[in-house]
Amino acid sequence: MASSSSSSSSSSSYNTPCAACKFLRRKCMPGCIFASYFPPEDPHKFANVHKIFGASNVAKLLNDLLPHQRNDAVNSLAYEAEARIRNPVYGCVGAILHLQREVQRLQKELDAANADILRYACRDMHPFVGAMQGIIPPPPPPPPVRPVGHHHDHQQFGGFNHDHHVDYDNFGGDLSQLLSNYPLLLPQNNVDHRGGDHHHNPK
Repeated sequence: MASSSSSSSSSSSYNTPCAACKFLRRKCMPGCIFASYFPPEDPHKFANVHKIFGASNVAKLLNDLLPHQRNDAVNSLAYEAEARIRNPVYGCVGAILHLQREVQRLQKELDAANADILRYACRDMHPFVGAMQGIIPPPPPPPPVRPVGHHHDHQQFGGFNHDHHVDYDNFGGDLSQLLSNYPLLLPQNNVDHRGGDHHHNPK
């Protein structure tokens, strides 16, 4: 009983023509070149391919290909036929151009996003550069040089004038700045003691 039902189902499926044979109104014979690629539940697929390429051309193409290449070839023909029906002027070329424009637009957006990421990354690497320029004050100016007069000679000892005050808080440790404040002390002292203007009579 089961064998009879299975045989009847197989015979019914065998007797069902493929979409190509049904569209061409012919009997679907065993070994039909279209049966494996144009099933009866998708009649529009073969109708579009036949309208654009022709059934005889499709059959010749499939016979020239290897069995493992035929499925991809049929899918490509079906896609091109549908695109040609939708756009009779450009066909699949119009779809390709549309996709190329989309790729270019997305590439521009990607480049802009990468530029923003690079700018933010550089800003994070140097977070205190802009802030330090506005916070750190300039260095203090060097202390002024006070002139040395002859009336201060009696207060000098060892070549130093006691009226001069060195601001050690603002002194940056540069010895040249300290010495520049007293350029004429030692020569002035020597000249004053050797000169003839001040003579003391020994007692």
